[in-house]
Amino acid sequence: MAVPSFNRKDQASVNTMRLLAADMVEKAKSGHPGLPLGAAPMAYVLLSRFLKHNPADPAWPDRDRFILSAGHGSALLYAWLHLAGYGLSLDELKDFRQWGSLTPGHPEHGHTPGVDATTGPLGHGFAMGVGMAMAEKMMADRFNRPEFNLFDHKVYAIVSDGDLMEGVSSEAASLAGTLSLGNLIYLYDDNSITIEGRTGLAFTEDVRGRFLAYGWQVIVVTEGEDLGSIYMAIENAVADKEHPSLIMVKTKIGAGSPKADSPKAHGEPLGSEAIKATRAFYGYPEDQEFTVDERVYENFKTLSQPHLEAYNSWGEKLAAYEKAYPVEAAELKRRLAGELPEGWADGLPSFEKGKAMATRIASGQALNALAAQIPELIGGSADLSPSNKSSIDDGGSFSAHTPSGRNIHFGVREEAMGAAVNGMALYGGIRPYGATFMVFSDFVRPALRLASLMKLPATFIFTHDSIGVGEDGPTHQPIEHLAALRAIPGLAMIRPADGYETVAAWRVAVKRKGPTALALSRQNLPTLHPDDFPSVIGGPEKGGYILSEAEGGAPEALIMASGSEVSLALEAQKLLTQKGRKVRVVSMPSWELFNEQSAAYRDEVLPREVKKRLSVEAGISMGWERYTGNDGKCLSIESFGASAPAERVFKEMGFTAENVAALVESL
Repeated sequence: MAVPSFNRKDQASVNTMRLLAADMVEKAKSGHPGLPLGAAPMAYVLLSRFLKHNPADPAWPDRDRFILSAGHGSALLYAWLHLAGYGLSLDELKDFRQWGSLTPGHPEHGHTPGVDATTGPLGHGFAMGVGMAMAEKMMADRFNRPEFNLFDHKVYAIVSDGDLMEGVSSEAASLAGTLSLGNLIYLYDDNSITIEGRTGLAFTEDVRGRFLAYGWQVIVVTEGEDLGSIYMAIENAVADKEHPSLIMVKTKIGAGSPKADSPKAHGEPLGSEAIKATRAFYGYPEDQEFTVDERVYENFKTLSQPHLEAYNSWGEKLAAYEKAYPVEAAELKRRLAGELPEGWADGLPSFEKGKAMATRIASGQALNALAAQIPELIGGSADLSPSNKSSIDDGGSFSAHTPSGRNIHFGVREEAMGAAVNGMALYGGIRPYGATFMVFSDFVRPALRLASLMKLPATFIFTHDSIGVGEDGPTHQPIEHLAALRAIPGLAMIRPADGYETVAAWRVAVKRKGPTALALSRQNLPTLHPDDFPSVIGGPEKGGYILSEAEGGAPEALIMASGSEVSLALEAQKLLTQKGRKVRVVSMPSWELFNEQSAAYRDEVLPREVKKRLSVEAGISMGWERYTGNDGKCLSIESFGASAPAERVFKEMGFTAENVAALVESL
């Protein structure tokens, strides 16, 4: 295996990346110079010699993906994007971490061209890469043909000590080894330094042994400045098709600076004197910032030629593929564009009048109806699919040997599941979902937040959504979770009241450009049949709607509810109607969708003049005050639940029709 000769141009390119990053941090008076100074050699070899990409088409489907999981080192990525021709000007580098710049403090997907994933929360870049590698396997299996290898690339990342300490990386690494993801190659910036001091303070494990146990190939590079050794290590990783690879590169944080090998190099500017000394160490004028030699630009341009040739060759291959396989090519084009197929909603279920059904079961029926029409709908559960009803019938299991399987077995790894779902959504061509119990949404929350930041079309199924869990008790009964999920900007939280509202929730989820979370019941709920409640068709997709109007004129009071409590509100309405009260029941499955409606529509559903309002929801009341107003009340749960049959728990906590009616009358 021949190793290319690395010359003075290569070293100058490495040092330019280093100093551009250090200059960015120094000018901003904020940032992390240590990782860029130490990791620049490995980044240069990987990104210039291996990464298949095209700056003119950052979304090229067959490009290699690169994730800077250690997102605090963003200045290094921006320096490379500038030199590689992604249109990131020197002025943008000089605006590092400033308002409106393309160079924010941590990399942001969709904001800066060439950034494949938003990173910063350590471990999540690592785990999102696993999802991307899974997606590559899925797309290759679906669309590649013996003479047309449309999907044949790698997922690379630079990971840090901090990434490996985070639990999500352990979950994701275990999953990647189980799935034999040979298309996954991570370079570990092994610099032995954390913010508080040497890593030995808190991190003494045998990393090599750990990853070998996970089923990874592990390669050690003892000298992080040796470009040839780094090149050979990546070559060996690329050659192993059966195992994900971890390349442990021994580096020195803040290399070349007076703060080298010190925690002080991690998260603060070097300082005026120290950065002058660093420039001098690398042979640059002490007072000359943001300097790039023309020969460095030329070097990057020369090194990009093989990747551009690969890009052009792929375009020719795709054109031939379209002629040979027009049906598959049309599907590929549609999926990459994020468009739904014609007839995607055909076959969605309806529900028998008078028959009760848990919304998790209705969700399973809706999911399977959609999966029959939308082949890119793929996902799984954190070892709970029989309870979550999240399996695709006859979809097969995704594995190293069956990449065509549509059911993913994430194992008891909720956080890695959420991150992997994000990685699949980032990859493109896949509409992923993940499922677990709602109380475990706490484990998924970091991934939900990143999905919302990146506006990813991902669906998160959370079943067993309330004290209706019953005998499992307070450890498994979500109380604060609805409020916590509603607090995430951009996440559409939908809690349907029956099968029809559940179907509507899925319609929203597959059409939405951002993430959606579904809160579904364990217990059976009455069906809101259109014969009795016509507005259940169309209304739920608006987030809030008039489910049952007051009898005898304009309403004098409103009952607002979501999920399993909607049927309770309807029972209370009957009791109040018998007493001559005019009460409207409003179903509120999604505050986010409701708030997207026009002010006129919202005022029609919740008339301003009706001040007597009661919200009914089996969770904390936080947030409901925006709808109940100062004169209204909330029937909620402000403590944890209890272990008992669900009916008894609801009764003991005041969730009865009689109590709801009494609370309305008290208004």
